[in-house]
Amino acid sequence: RGQTSPSFFQQPCWLLTSPSVETGPSTAILDDQSVCGRGERLALALARENINSVMEGPARARVEVDIYELQKDSQYDTTDTMCQILPKGVVSVIGPASSPASGSTVSHICGEKEIPHIKIGPEETPRLPYLRFASVTLYPSNEDLSLAIGAILRSFSYPSASLVCAKAECLLRLEELVRRFLISRETLSVRMLDDNLDPTPLLKEIRDDKVATIIIDANASVSYLILKKASELGMTSAFYKYILTTMDFPLLRLEDIVDDQSNIVGFSMFNTTHPFYLEFIRSLNLSWREGCDLTYPGPALSSALMFDAVHVVVGAVRELNRSQEIGVKPLSCTSPQIWQHGTSLMNYLRMVEYDGLTGRVEFNSKGQRTNYTLRILEKHRGGHKEIGIWYSNNTLAMNSTSLDINVSETLANKTLIVTTILENPYVMRKDNYQDFQGNDQYEGFCVDMLREVADILKFSFRIKLVDDGLYGAPEPNGSWTGMVGELINRKADLAAAAFTITSEREKVIDFSKPFMTLGISILYRVQLGRKPGYFSFLDPFSPAVWLFMLLAYLAVSCVLFLAARLSPYEWYNPHPCLRENRDMLENQYTLGNSLWFPVGGFMQQGSEIMPRALSTRCVSGVWWAFTLIIISSYTANLAAFLTVQRMEVPIESPDDLADQTNIEYGTIHGGSTMTFFMNSRYQTYQRMWNYMKSKQPGVFVKSTEEGIARVVNSKYAFLMESTMNEYHRGLNCNLTQIGGLLDTKGYGIGMPLDLKNVLYG
Repeated sequence: RGQTSPSFFQQPCWLLTSPSVETGPSTAILDDQSVCGRGERLALALARENINSVMEGPARARVEVDIYELQKDSQYDTTDTMCQILPKGVVSVIGPASSPASGSTVSHICGEKEIPHIKIGPEETPRLPYLRFASVTLYPSNEDLSLAIGAILRSFSYPSASLVCAKAECLLRLEELVRRFLISRETLSVRMLDDNLDPTPLLKEIRDDKVATIIIDANASVSYLILKKASELGMTSAFYKYILTTMDFPLLRLEDIVDDQSNIVGFSMFNTTHPFYLEFIRSLNLSWREGCDLTYPGPALSSALMFDAVHVVVGAVRELNRSQEIGVKPLSCTSPQIWQHGTSLMNYLRMVEYDGLTGRVEFNSKGQRTNYTLRILEKHRGGHKEIGIWYSNNTLAMNSTSLDINVSETLANKTLIVTTILENPYVMRKDNYQDFQGNDQYEGFCVDMLREVADILKFSFRIKLVDDGLYGAPEPNGSWTGMVGELINRKADLAAAAFTITSEREKVIDFSKPFMTLGISILYRVQLGRKPGYFSFLDPFSPAVWLFMLLAYLAVSCVLFLAARLSPYEWYNPHPCLRENRDMLENQYTLGNSLWFPVGGFMQQGSEIMPRALSTRCVSGVWWAFTLIIISSYTANLAAFLTVQRMEVPIESPDDLADQTNIEYGTIHGGSTMTFFMNSRYQTYQRMWNYMKSKQPGVFVKSTEEGIARVVNSKYAFLMESTMNEYHRGLNCNLTQIGGLLDTKGYGIGMPLDLKNVLYG
């Protein structure tokens, strides 16, 4: 019972022998290489004992079982095994159960030798034509399986579905189902598992496409892996419906995956009303406990099919013996001889009618099973329950089931868990919240809105703070954090907060219509100008203006000096009455006086030096006009500079913020704003995200309060929703908004994908 590699199989071949020829020898091939076994060997023994105990006649035939084993699913090894079986003389060969290549080889050899082959495994894909002879199979045909799945889909009003295939042959196995989708208006997306059997990429695509119905065509172990990953991705809520094609569906232990909202259905062939069913289960359970430490999952379908196959062969041989005496004939792989009674026995096998552990056993002309039923099971925490029956005439009878989402259902008299996050002014704790219990501890816009909605829809709610304090962002493994993760995992029914509606979030949860429209904005502190100092009187003009005024002053002084020197009217005799000084002439515009005269005019104080010549008067007039304008402007600006503090903002737009590194900027970690910059294709926003990513986690904050504190106390710009920006600017005059809105979006109430049908049904 040691574990072997997946490529190896163990196939028993059983032989029915007797002292007489009433039953005839038969052979069974087993391929049970699992750790604890599927119970096929014990099923053969139980069938032998059951048949031997009820056989009648003076010379009762005894059914003996000889088991042949295959070590791997190999055509060569199977051929060698069959060449060992044929010389012993057999009336039929049963098995293998789960070795498709070996099963095809057995069918081919049996067809050449005209020995009936009883199949207990899935139908080959593609189905091989055996022109000379045919086999019978107790396993449901691929067409029936497609019809059963299609009937369940019709009960869902035939929705669009996604088919997850473990092997490429699934398209041939479910060919009839694919054909039905081709002629319908609905779509069927087909996705193939990779060689590593990692379903994560496929499930993410299905989740993003919002496909609710998922068909899994894989064996039990691979189906469990897919459902396990689906549970981690939050895809086992009531929104999703899973249909598994494996006939070992009852063996799946999904207690750690399913919950009260999960919809996972599959098929079972077991006839639980059979008289030998309980004894069969008890015997397999005891045998399992003796050789395996694991919990007994239940009987494998192959063991029950093996049990029924023995009874089918024995019944057909006994009926054939009543019409003719048959005998076995040793055959050889090297000779063309055939068994002369094979065709007759095959005809009697097709006429068998037997009620076995797997239900009614009958065959059509093709050797396929007919007139049987498939029980439809739904998984829940305690195991599974029967929710319907599919009949092989393509009739479906469904019971009341949680698979049917009643859109007329209301929320009346229900208590919903509302996850939220503390964020002023949407959800806040009261100042004396310790004195209150439950919802009375909280106040704010969202709390008031919840009360109004609850009054309208007649439901009650319980507020809980999100465990990790985040709004919700995707993780690398596909799961979500924050309030989004709690909605996906059904830890909460609603999310009411400053919860931004984004395309990424809408792939995994639903939102109500926006109750508030907003956008991303930049919050920064107000920069106050310096206090007036000793030289504040210079502030009205920039240094360049003062420099040009100085140059103008020097230029006017020089022009005035030259014009006075050149004009004869500026030369005069200061003492005309003195005869001895009559020829002495002076010019009042010396270099010093030329520099002093413009100063007097500039200060609007005048000067005792007055121009005499027309040229100097023109220069003086121009200077006085210039000083009049300058002094008037200076006086007006000086009053404003000394009485009003001027705000200085070093940045005025997102581009200014992206072009500098002196001021840090960031947003709330795990929020929609961070996701916006992460997914933006606009060049400026991409640069801003690259900066934030390179500086993380330093530029990210856990809450709005932490971000505002950083804005006030350091050079930090906080990227936040405009409504929150406006609210906090109203509380703190030292805060200001930079630029306009970076985008447009809305706040909404979040809910799981399935709950929106109830709210808006």
